Amino acid sequence: MMFGKLYWEKVALRAQSIEDLRQAASRYLPRVMFDFYDGGAEDECTLRGNREAFTRLRLRPRVLVNVEKVSTTQLIFGAPAGMPVAIAPTGGGGYGRRTTDVALAKAAAHFGLPYTLSTSATASIERIAREAPGRHWFQAYILKDRELLNRLIDRARDADYEALMITVDLPVGGKRERDLRNGFRTPFRMGWKIALDGMRHPRWTLGVALRGFPSPENLLELDRSMNTVNGAMTSVGKSYDPSFDWDRLKEIRDKWPRRLIVKGVVRGDDAAELVKMGCDAIVVSNHGGRQLDGGIATMDALPDVLGGVAGRIPVFVDGGVRRGVDVLKACAAGASGVLVGRATLYGALAAGEPGAMRSLSILKDELDRSMRLCGMRDLSTVNGDLLATVSEHFGAGGHRARSLDSAVNFT
Repeated sequence: MMFGKLYWEKVALRAQSIEDLRQAASRYLPRVMFDFYDGGAEDECTLRGNREAFTRLRLRPRVLVNVEKVSTTQLIFGAPAGMPVAIAPTGGGGYGRRTTDVALAKAAAHFGLPYTLSTSATASIERIAREAPGRHWFQAYILKDRELLNRLIDRARDADYEALMITVDLPVGGKRERDLRNGFRTPFRMGWKIALDGMRHPRWTLGVALRGFPSPENLLELDRSMNTVNGAMTSVGKSYDPSFDWDRLKEIRDKWPRRLIVKGVVRGDDAAELVKMGCDAIVVSNHGGRQLDGGIATMDALPDVLGGVAGRIPVFVDGGVRRGVDVLKACAAGASGVLVGRATLYGALAAGEPGAMRSLSILKDELDRSMRLCGMRDLSTVNGDLLATVSEHFGAGGHRARSLDSAVNFT
């Protein structure tokens, strides 16, 4: 086991890109588990669209700028972060590697970034606070059991989490066909295809055989069967509250005394209403393409949301971030920063904490390098003038504007 750990740590350290870490995770995990993390809903159009929206954007570097010293530091809620990045909530990470949630939290703390703990994580609110001191946000799925939801929020407050994140784009779960084709259903059954694939990934399989699947520690009250992966997935999937509405969100706003972040917004009119309600930040998100297929890509939705917010609160964006230059593009387009989910999850799944550290190191190095190549000494000077645009897209400051250069295209 120690040899295997050292091997995967060396793999992580050799990785030169997030894609390298993704490939390492795919080698470590059986296909049924890798696809659970990697896949999206139905035809995965939105999953691909998030990435394509970043690749369509082009940069217009400034030259003859002294970039000997460059700072990637950005203020997030008034406190400095090592870069304009927070770790997005990713549920069920411990099913791929038991240490995933704590590894991500520790890596985030090392880089001075906020870490968002998912309701369905396999580490508890208190465990993260105890084992990975740093900036913590708690992401709450809206459960039918309102008393349990209230207790989770109270626990996050008592553990001194600085922000509560409410996910509003999940009234029901999406149809993820990779999981269905792989036999990843609830209740979970170890069919012959899964068992055969597990033999090709012995370290993961041996770990599960010896220790089983971890439990979603924040949800043990939900059902007595939650101590198994079958019970966890079945119970949580049936417990989302499709009746959640503006009035219920206002109740949470009134109850929570600290920063309130709303994740899952892609419309400017919704964003404007959230500002009126007193929300402190918005995450432009389509759940990484895992729920509604055919939904707008997040970078394409960003200008409309920025227009609705009109500079009154921070706006973050997630989905498709795989390079440090993507962080720069998002900031140039007007975002206050990005949330990264799969990008860091791949590293943690491949090699635990060293893999999570490597993923953030790659992103930070690429962001630093991209800023130097674009003639940007710090992020305060980054705006829409850096982007090559087509008409009616991003302009100076990240708002809609006419084209700066009609010869530029989005291919």
